[in-house]
Amino acid sequence: MSKKLIIQIPCLNEAETLPVALKDLPREIDGFDVVEWLVIDDGSTDETATVAREHGVDHVMQLEHNQGLARAFMAGLERALKLGADVVINTDADNQYSAKYIPDLVRPILEKEALIVVGTRPVAEIEHFSPAKKFLQKLGSWVVKIVSDTKVEDAPSGFRAIHRDAAIRLNVFNEYTYTLETIIQAGRKGIPITSVPVEVNPYLRPSRLISSIPVYIRRSILTMLRIFVIYKPLRFFMILAVIFAIPAIFFIGRFLVFYAIGSGQGHIQSLVIAVGLLAISFILAIGGVLAELVATNRLLLEDIRMRTLRAEIDKATTAETQELVE
Repeated sequence: MSKKLIIQIPCLNEAETLPVALKDLPREIDGFDVVEWLVIDDGSTDETATVAREHGVDHVMQLEHNQGLARAFMAGLERALKLGADVVINTDADNQYSAKYIPDLVRPILEKEALIVVGTRPVAEIEHFSPAKKFLQKLGSWVVKIVSDTKVEDAPSGFRAIHRDAAIRLNVFNEYTYTLETIIQAGRKGIPITSVPVEVNPYLRPSRLISSIPVYIRRSILTMLRIFVIYKPLRFFMILAVIFAIPAIFFIGRFLVFYAIGSGQGHIQSLVIAVGLLAISFILAIGGVLAELVATNRLLLEDIRMRTLRAEIDKATTAETQELVE
């Protein structure tokens, strides 16, 4: 049975840079019988889809309106699977990642060492990355390591290879970016994941995800907090509960000391503050338990989604095979 590789590129108004990115994409890779290209047009208002077709893209998927990078990534992943892809390569339309490293990305999958491979960029050496962005890239990778128990060095990298069996199991909730969340899911679901070093191409244009450094910082922090809330809810809320409980214990101790020396009546406010803080701490702890139950329910829903998607993919693949036979 032939093996198919699909290279997908999520796009938003990339009519100018897309030809540059397509120029270096391979049509033949060792280990695969078929290599196809897929462009996901995320509601572009320029001629992105037309340019993609004119430059030989095999499949162009046009979303009715802009849904964000994460949604475009997932839409492309599902389309690639239904097109019969055994492995999906994801890269950027701004030609950030060097296409010559695609064979390196797929090698651990072909050698059955991993099901997801992430390209690790030399972030510290990228000149157009600001110090704040470099710091947040490292911080994001550290957060992902803690939450996912993986060793991916460049978690925000979008240059990655994903095996069919892993792609079926991924489900992104974050509308801003898919990079961190997919690695966390891989770690929590026991999907083998690794990294390979890659290089980047010369700078073409500013990032579409980052309108300004303050916005990038705010979104990055919110993304990391959301990751903790979604994937480590009990730990997250218990930490907050302890933060409120510690001063409550202090104020209770303070009141008891004054009470023991006969001055407790004048320090009732310490007891009132302590009771309020303990109440907040208790509510946070209960919230953590409830959030953990919701997280467990989400895992069950993800399993149902995986089974449904697998059935759809098998049906689409069977239909395509029958058409080829006829």
